[in-house]
Amino acid sequence: MTAQTDLRSTMAPAAALPSLVGMTRARLGDALRAIDVPEREIRMRVGQLWQWIYFHGARDFAAMLNIGKPLRARLTEHYSLSRPQVVAEQVSSDGTRKWLIRLDPVDAKDRGAEVECVYIPESDRGTLCVSSQVGCTLTCTFCHTGTQKLVRNLTAEEIAVQVVVARDMLGDFPGLTPPTNGLIPSGEGVRAVSNIVFMGMGEPLYNFDNVTDAISVLTDGEGLSLSKRRVTVSTSGVVPQIGPLGEATGTALAISLHAVRDDLRNTLVPLNKKYPIKDLLDACRNYPGLSNARRITFEYVMLKGVNDSRAEAKELVRLLKGIPAKINLIPFNPWPGTKYECSDWDTIEQFSDIVFNAGYASPVRTPRGRDILAACGQLKSETEKLRARARMMESHDESHPESK
Repeated sequence: MTAQTDLRSTMAPAAALPSLVGMTRARLGDALRAIDVPEREIRMRVGQLWQWIYFHGARDFAAMLNIGKPLRARLTEHYSLSRPQVVAEQVSSDGTRKWLIRLDPVDAKDRGAEVECVYIPESDRGTLCVSSQVGCTLTCTFCHTGTQKLVRNLTAEEIAVQVVVARDMLGDFPGLTPPTNGLIPSGEGVRAVSNIVFMGMGEPLYNFDNVTDAISVLTDGEGLSLSKRRVTVSTSGVVPQIGPLGEATGTALAISLHAVRDDLRNTLVPLNKKYPIKDLLDACRNYPGLSNARRITFEYVMLKGVNDSRAEAKELVRLLKGIPAKINLIPFNPWPGTKYECSDWDTIEQFSDIVFNAGYASPVRTPRGRDILAACGQLKSETEKLRARARMMESHDESHPESK
């Protein structure tokens, strides 16, 4: 059974004071300087705040007992530890959770954008799919996200705080209780959120600086402590930024490939017109740290009669020769108005067998969260339903910005 909770009326509005949650160490240092903390104390105070915010999940400066009362009072006067508002939660029958998160306004014209964040639990891990933009600058024809125009980039804080919100909702900070409904990994030393994938709204490499800053927050060993190997950045092929991503972050890389010919990929992933397949694969071969132990994942959505022939499977193997790779076959997740259909299961299996027999791992991604439209490429439609419902509930003079 699918569970859905609308939290709009039960959650308090965002605090007026700027929140420290999501900030990098450098930004925290600047925030302390702004309230006249002596320079000689900055590094120590940043370290204290960092542990309270990202290890303990603190919501109140009063809990920070190793910080003196006068500084706690100044912090309380000028800053908050607020999170963005979770306005709706849906829980799939398979345990997948989807949250609609309303971000704080970034300026006077911004009424507070909304993004979606999806949590996928498995027995030995919990994967959080985060967004990097509101909307998307790309127009991939098989993806519903691509039908919405880009509204703006998310800040580094807005990206990192999605992980904090997820850990709040899942009881994944010390002292919190996990929810009883849903399949949450549990046990000694098991964390509910163990893996991060940048596969939500937006093209991460078109928001490069904010994405890399957010990753520095997520992978810091004294806070959220996510392994770089458990953070995956997916790109549709922004070739000039692929090498710098590896140099700056050391994270895993995923490529949304979906076709083996430029003419077809030009249609499915129009970015290919700027960065064709040869250039993309050359960048992959030179990805920093690439090895058999650190393979690139190539994502390939299975579209019936479009890209799923045996010949295309063989060409895919030829194209990827020499690249340590895993090929992730994704059954197409339908959305209202799409012209595409998912390949037949027998066709997917034949495609997978050809790839596997050539020496590549070729798992078929089990669709997760389809019943709550949380699967790959489905996020936009359900958010728009929620926004339409909200408009009916709220006064006519209140409107929301464009969101996915």
